[in-house]
Amino acid sequence: MKGVVYHGEHHVEVDDVEEPTIQSPTDAILDITTTCICGSDLHMYEGRTDAEPGIVFGHENMGVIEEVGDGVDGLEVGDRVVLPFNVACGHCQNCEEGKTGFCTNVNPSGGVPAGGAYGYVGMGPYQGGQAEKLRIPYADFNALTLPGEPEDEYEESFALLADIFPTGWHGTELADLQPGESVAIFGAGPVGQMAAYSAKIKGASKIYIVDRVGSRLDLAAEHSDAVPINFEEGDPVKQIENDFGGEVDKGVDAVGYQALDPDTDVGSDAYDPARENPAVVLNQLIDVVKPKGQLGIVGLYVPSDPGAPNEMAAQGRLGIDFGKLFEKGQQLGTGQCDVKKYNRYLRDLIAEDVADPSFVVTHETGLDEAPDLYERFDNRDEDVLKVLLKP
Repeated sequence: MKGVVYHGEHHVEVDDVEEPTIQSPTDAILDITTTCICGSDLHMYEGRTDAEPGIVFGHENMGVIEEVGDGVDGLEVGDRVVLPFNVACGHCQNCEEGKTGFCTNVNPSGGVPAGGAYGYVGMGPYQGGQAEKLRIPYADFNALTLPGEPEDEYEESFALLADIFPTGWHGTELADLQPGESVAIFGAGPVGQMAAYSAKIKGASKIYIVDRVGSRLDLAAEHSDAVPINFEEGDPVKQIENDFGGEVDKGVDAVGYQALDPDTDVGSDAYDPARENPAVVLNQLIDVVKPKGQLGIVGLYVPSDPGAPNEMAAQGRLGIDFGKLFEKGQQLGTGQCDVKKYNRYLRDLIAEDVADPSFVVTHETGLDEAPDLYERFDNRDEDVLKVLLKP
């Protein structure tokens, strides 16, 4: 079958790869109808992780069940499902407590303390779904059934249940955002858009979103009623405080370790890695959130970054203003999203036409176009926000 394969820094190709097979009675095989390119994939694509060539990318996957193992009793051939990007067993202590992003059984030899995922470095031996088919381990637990038929009007929105919609929601949960509270969200990429959209659904009184790309800021204003803050036009903390009249209740980091420092010279390339400061968004959040406020950190941070701007950042060590965090009595929550904690409820919001997160989708195309879309996404082409691949 065809799959999107990592060949090295800034190089992916659509190659012939081995088709998945049933390896355990609890497995199922998925015929992929939609799989997404994620900003997290770019970290590997850019050589900013320890990924080795040969990985089939793709952790945001949905499709139709093609085959089930003898131990699968909750799924049938023909079922339409979406998969959390997390691979989880369903019966370890963390899974039983709903912490499915940190399953202790699925990745005994991977590079992370707990948790597994499809097609991602250090996250276990699970081939990614930017391909024609995918093996689903612990299929009864991991697959969420969907109403309707493949390629119906909900296909785009349901595909976003694999990662970005739950992850954006998770950011607001980590921040403990309550109805009527104010929130500042840094990053207007797909996850930041979903965090702002989630804040709107939850009834936030004021939503700020910080980025430098005008079209993304406009999108958040249109669909999430967010106040756009362009950090290239001035200190985002001061902009928010001047507009709001003080500090906000809660904050969300949807940027991560490749954050750009607004105090650096834009020059000819606003995305020059020399502008990076992995701690800048965290420190801005500490500044802009009021004492006793909470921060939800869903932007990706890594313990090893080969392309880091300095030696400390290369080891995942950041210059965070922890003293100020302590003085303000703030709390913060971090870590990848436990997708299963939210995806059933978000599915129902979509199915009942309460939520439609598909406004972030800019491209739907075949696998053959993946190398070009990766390059455009990596170049921060303003027209490329969320790409859906159709094998």
